[in-house]
Amino acid sequence: MTELRCRTAKTPEGDEEEDERQHEPDVQTTHVNGPVNREDEGTVSTGEADDKQRKDEEPQHKQEESKRPEISIKRSKSSSASVFLQRLVRVFFGCLAAVACGMLYAVYLSTYHDRKFWFSTRQELEREITFQGGSGLYYYYYKHMLTVPSFERGLYELTLDNRTVSGQTVNVVEHLSLYPELITSFIYRVTGSQDFVEPIYFYIGAVFGLQAIYVTALFVCSWVMSGTWVAGMLAVAWYVINRPDTTKVDHAIPLRDNWALPYFSCQVAALTGFLSNNINSATEMFCYLTMSATTFTFLLVWEHSHYVLFIQGLCLFLLDSFDLVPPRKMADIHKVYLSSLFLAYLFQFQNPTLLSSPLLSLLIGSVLARYFQQKMKMGPLVARVMKLFLHFHLVFTTTITFSYLVKKLVPVSDSDYILKFLELKFGLNTTTDFVTNFLLCQESLQTPSQDLFLRLTQASVLPFYFLVLAVCLLSTLQTIYRRLSGQPMKTNLRLEDGRIGEQPEVIYHVFHTLLFGGLALLFDGMKYLWTPYVCMFTAFGVCSPELWMTVFKWLKLKSIHPVVLSLILSTAVPTIICFSLWREYCPRVIAELSDLQEFYDPDTVELISWIRSQAPVAAVFAGSPQLLGTVKLCSGSAVTSLPLYSDINLLRRTEDTYQVYAMRSAEDIYKILTSHKTNYVIIEESICNELSLNKGCRIKDLLDIANGHVVYDKGEIYSFSKHGRFCQEIKMNYSPYTNYFTRVFWNRSYHVYKVNSVISFQY
Repeated sequence: MTELRCRTAKTPEGDEEEDERQHEPDVQTTHVNGPVNREDEGTVSTGEADDKQRKDEEPQHKQEESKRPEISIKRSKSSSASVFLQRLVRVFFGCLAAVACGMLYAVYLSTYHDRKFWFSTRQELEREITFQGGSGLYYYYYKHMLTVPSFERGLYELTLDNRTVSGQTVNVVEHLSLYPELITSFIYRVTGSQDFVEPIYFYIGAVFGLQAIYVTALFVCSWVMSGTWVAGMLAVAWYVINRPDTTKVDHAIPLRDNWALPYFSCQVAALTGFLSNNINSATEMFCYLTMSATTFTFLLVWEHSHYVLFIQGLCLFLLDSFDLVPPRKMADIHKVYLSSLFLAYLFQFQNPTLLSSPLLSLLIGSVLARYFQQKMKMGPLVARVMKLFLHFHLVFTTTITFSYLVKKLVPVSDSDYILKFLELKFGLNTTTDFVTNFLLCQESLQTPSQDLFLRLTQASVLPFYFLVLAVCLLSTLQTIYRRLSGQPMKTNLRLEDGRIGEQPEVIYHVFHTLLFGGLALLFDGMKYLWTPYVCMFTAFGVCSPELWMTVFKWLKLKSIHPVVLSLILSTAVPTIICFSLWREYCPRVIAELSDLQEFYDPDTVELISWIRSQAPVAAVFAGSPQLLGTVKLCSGSAVTSLPLYSDINLLRRTEDTYQVYAMRSAEDIYKILTSHKTNYVIIEESICNELSLNKGCRIKDLLDIANGHVVYDKGEIYSFSKHGRFCQEIKMNYSPYTNYFTRVFWNRSYHVYKVNSVISFQY
């Protein structure tokens, strides 16, 4: 009886139950072969009752066991739903903050611009003069596209333009990269905006809207890298505070930089997301398409964009060489570059500059080197380092060879003078050539002053930038060493790992900021490409728990849990920074917006008014490129040169025009001006009587050096010629100057002389 109860009892050990069943043959045999007594019958009946009870309990246990996985599934579903909901709320508020930052920045720019120039109270002529530095030339073609009968007619006239540069028929869409003006004028036409907004407000509104996209892309980029949109807000705050060093939109709205750099910012943000390991296929495809569209647009709207993309290509080349990014993604990026270059080449009317661009040469070199070195990323450490040096040599040799062959087959006019300029910049050569020295003296191509770094330090961005860069760079070097040693990269990094240098997007931005920072130390104009990403990169670093965790991992912190401390610091440090920036700079920004600045140039207004009323419509004007850009914008008259420093032919014409400030005879100046079919020449007092501490960069000094009118005595340079300085001598109104030129207009800043068509020899 006891044995039967043990047999029928429910035990967790199934094997023991089977053993007990195998050791009970006697009871089963008696029950089958012969009669049993009452005791045995009682025993059997009791066993049958136990069996019945067991059968009744089995469904209940099965139901409980079946409910357990259902409960766990429901719990996992609810937890995943809550996580998804939290992520959705976080993304929603982050996107809302990004859009709000962009819109507020656009409103801030518009308000500041109106306060600075009194834009809303000015007449049309005075508004156009506020486009400084010759940038108003681009706005002229926007106006032209709105005055022609149809968009097609206007586009045809711009591709065969003979009313801009005297004696030449040029495709200004190609030479000046006028696609922004074409697209903006087309949108203005088809949307019927002429009934609601003035053309000039629509134009500057488009530029300010792109600046809003610019800061939004910086916000998103910092947010994607750090995981918190607080980093995006800090990046935008630093960008606005350092506005003089991050953008030129304040004083020269139509410049190509202001149209192009927002697209580059979007391209960098898309590239950052594309390089990230923890994204799904749909997000990766979205980043890829965004990167393709913005790369093509960036190439289309700025003539120097392929040089910027070449620097970016070098960063990606280093990532690929050190095996820090999957080959599949690098192949996709190469496709983006090649397709964008091809489309830009077609849309820019087969521009030969793109064929000889360093970006295309680098792509060709990388593809060929990868084909010949398919086993470069295999082997021990020493072998891989030797293969890596061979790879670098092969790529750059192929790049230089390809570029040289293309320039021989397709002559490019700007290749020689760019090489001369670089030789002079790095002190490898000296020259008396005016164009080379003139470019070297441009403010954007000079070495930046210490004021740049003082401003960045006062805004607290530079000290934190060096801290973030040092941590990320050291972690990147560790990752490179591990990869060369054959260790794989972790794709699913955790916060406890403390390896911020194993994230491909972080490594890219380390190389990005180093290369562009090195160029910013050489050329002041490169700060507009470097400083915005300094703000973004620094904001990402101080808000990233991974960066603080990496530091604590190195320090082997044990007194406090490093994960907790890194989370605390990634929140506390940006909070303190934001509070200090708000306290110090918010009153300044408010005061800046409330201050009414006075900008008025009555002499230029008087000059343009005279040209409009007195000069013939077909007249050709000579003068400085910046002034000629304003003359072209406000009067539409033909000019001898343009403020475009990427065309060597225009630079040579600029040199001829500037000869009026040299020590040349009246006959020489007359021959030069008539060779360009000049009717009027404008002499500026600010250039003729220029006083500057940097004497070697004054226009008249550069001309004297180029013309050989200098004498060196005891380390000093003196100008000497048998002729006086033309711009000063012509004001005396004596022969032979009056024989060739007749003064027709003058004020405090400008003197306009008519070039006589018939020479009068009066003494």
